[in-house]
Amino acid sequence: MTRPHRGAGLAGSPVVPYPHGGLARHANLPPGERLRVLLVEDDEGDAFLVGELLAETNSMIDLLIASSLSEARQRMTDVDCVLLDLGLPDAQGLDGLRQVLEMSSGAAVCVLTGRSDEHLGIVAVAEGAQDYLVKGQVDGVLLTRALRYAVERKRADENARRLREVELRQAESARLERGLLPQPLMSTDQVAVHTFYRPGRHAALIGGDFFDVVQTRPDRLDLIVGDVCGHGVDEAALGVELRVAWRALVLAKVPDDEVLPALEQVLMSERRLQEIFATVATTRLDLDANRATVRLAGHPPPLLLANGRVAPVPAPGGLLLGVRPRRPIAYDLEFDTDDWSLLMYTDGLIEGRVGTGNERLDVPGLSGLLDEPANREVALPDLPAWLVGRAEQINGGPLADDVAMLLVSRGGGR
Repeated sequence: MTRPHRGAGLAGSPVVPYPHGGLARHANLPPGERLRVLLVEDDEGDAFLVGELLAETNSMIDLLIASSLSEARQRMTDVDCVLLDLGLPDAQGLDGLRQVLEMSSGAAVCVLTGRSDEHLGIVAVAEGAQDYLVKGQVDGVLLTRALRYAVERKRADENARRLREVELRQAESARLERGLLPQPLMSTDQVAVHTFYRPGRHAALIGGDFFDVVQTRPDRLDLIVGDVCGHGVDEAALGVELRVAWRALVLAKVPDDEVLPALEQVLMSERRLQEIFATVATTRLDLDANRATVRLAGHPPPLLLANGRVAPVPAPGGLLLGVRPRRPIAYDLEFDTDDWSLLMYTDGLIEGRVGTGNERLDVPGLSGLLDEPANREVALPDLPAWLVGRAEQINGGPLADDVAMLLVSRGGGR
């Protein structure tokens, strides 16, 4: 390439925009932002000329030069754009472009073509390049504009890709949430059930917390609250499987003592890692006898609100599901009043901090919140949300873990 006169393109040709119109648009990058551009060009004269053209226009571009693809691989760090000649000693044509696209990560890529192989530029854009320049058809102003526009377009593409990923995750979370948090399957009006779920601060992604309510007889109601360790799609999907399996077992009238061991078998066969475990709390309500049977597998105990008092149900804690198979011990709870509430919850509610130390809210702290005079003015349907608000207030910010709750009440009891 020969040095052009000002106003002329490379090799003295008239200045024209490249075919798909990129040079006709102005980049919206901050005017003062300096860009790092890596030129991959084996012809020293052409490389010198590109540097001169950029220097003439006060382009705010720092130019790095590599004479081969292997050298470019070593200089790719913190580069905003790669200006690639398609004829290199160690890579020819689109093969070189594909290698650069693979190694360039978030950098924009523009390709240089000759007049005789301009069609390669169009194909290069289809392959993933942001733009192409024909040697002999750009001057310093248009070269600068093309490079800055390519960076802007790459950033816009990356932002659009991230937005699509977020939208897909949100849609996926919504589908999983419908599986984790179903509508209670019940027809009785002897008790009222209020449900609550809030994701933790992990990018608002749903975790493995789940609950379910199933009525199997006019006088019998089964409830479950569970938590699969971890956050993300895999944990949420496993939580859905466990909830669906539990509902199927209950509706099939599997003996009570066999339900959680069967659920553990599902967990152990479906989990992706041996380290994954789950905690659950189940309650079977016998409405005619006004009593409940509680089983815990590594889960915090339900809280009983009755006769103006709050107390944890003293059921044996049991082992986590998926750690060492063992049948949870049943605990029978006799209600001495027809006016009571039972709160089942996941541990995200009680793992928030208390004050500035490492102390957690835990079960006693949650019991204390329920005993506060202020909550007695809160309507039952609003009580779970009120509890989360108070826990976050004490924690000094959003709770880190997901929170799921079931609040079942008889007689509107507090």
